[in-house]
Amino acid sequence: MKKTIFLTGATGIMGYAGMTEILHYPDTPNQPAFPSTTLLPEETYTTSTIYQFDIN
Repeated sequence: MKKTIFLTGATGIMGYAGMTEILHYPDTPNQPAFPSTTLLPEETYTTSTIYQFDIN
């Protein structure tokens, strides 16, 4: 990895990163078999994401 000087003058190490955005099925409103994406005011939205990596 390469040491970098950023525009603010701070220094750091540049690396690589990935991003995952967890979404509902995109066609949920048109598919009755899919879970609903409607959240009513008295309901609480809860989600869980599990990242699993295997190094051989």
